[in-house]
Amino acid sequence: MKIRKHSGELAQFDARKLRLSMLRSGADKALIDNIVTEVNAQLYPNMTTKQIYKIAFKMLREKSAASAARYNLREAIRLLGPAGFYFEKYIARIFADHGFDTRTNLILQGRCVTHEIDVAMRMEGSVGIVECKFHSGRETASDVKVPMYILSRFNDLKGIVHRIFTDGDIIGSCTIVNNNRFTADAVAFARCSGLELVSWDYPPGKSLKDLNDGRNLYPVTAMTTLTMDEKEFLLKNDIVLARELHGNQQFLETLGISLARIGTIMNEASALKHGTR
Repeated sequence: MKIRKHSGELAQFDARKLRLSMLRSGADKALIDNIVTEVNAQLYPNMTTKQIYKIAFKMLREKSAASAARYNLREAIRLLGPAGFYFEKYIARIFADHGFDTRTNLILQGRCVTHEIDVAMRMEGSVGIVECKFHSGRETASDVKVPMYILSRFNDLKGIVHRIFTDGDIIGSCTIVNNNRFTADAVAFARCSGLELVSWDYPPGKSLKDLNDGRNLYPVTAMTTLTMDEKEFLLKNDIVLARELHGNQQFLETLGISLARIGTIMNEASALKHGTR
C-alpha cells in the first residue's frame, strides 16, 4: 500500500523500516510486533508517515517513556530550534562525548574580516571549526550555496594563528552539520573542497543519528515526561542532554514540580542515560 512521505512523495509502506526505527529505540520484540500489527490494521492509501509515527509513538510511550524518547530523536533535535542556538550546543556536546575539546559561539579574526563560529573543536592538537545549519522544516535541505559560502569563511580563517584553546591554535579542518540533509550538489562540492559534512543520515556510519547511537546523547527535548516550557527552562540553564539532569535535580525543584513527578522524570532521564527501558 502506498503512503505519503513528509516530502509529499508516495512510497510503498515498508514494515521493516518501521521495525528498525523501533529497534533503535530499545523497544522489545513483543511491543514492536503489537505496534506493527496496529499500524497495519489502521493503514489506508495515502496515509502519511506522520500519522504512522503518531501511532507508534503513542504505543511506545504507554509502555516505555525512554523508548518513546529514543524513537523521537529526530523530532527532538528539531525542537532545539527555532533559532538553532541550542542545536549548536547539542552538536558541541556530541563532539565532546567523542573525545574533542569544544568551544561554542566564538568571534575569530580572519585575514580579511571577523567571523562568528558556532563550534570549535580540538583533539590531539588538531583544531577544526564546525558550522551548524539548523532547519525547522523536516524536508528542508542545505544546497550547494551553503558549503560554497562556508568554504570562503574557512579559507579566511585557516592557516593563521588564533586564540581558542591555546594562544597558538591553527584551524585545519571545517565540518558542516545539518539536522536534515544536504543536496547531491552540496555533497559533491564538499568532497571536492575538503569540507566534512554531517546530516541526519549522512555520511553512512558517521551521521547525526549514528553519532548518537550507543552513546545515549539524547537532548532533553526528547523526554516525554517534561512539558515544552520545562524543556525550554532546562535549555536556558545549559541542561542540553537528558543525562545532564543527574546531579541537577534542583532545576526541577525550582519549577515547583512535585516530588512524585520529579521521580518519574528522573527515571526517564536515567533510562536514557544508561540505555535501558
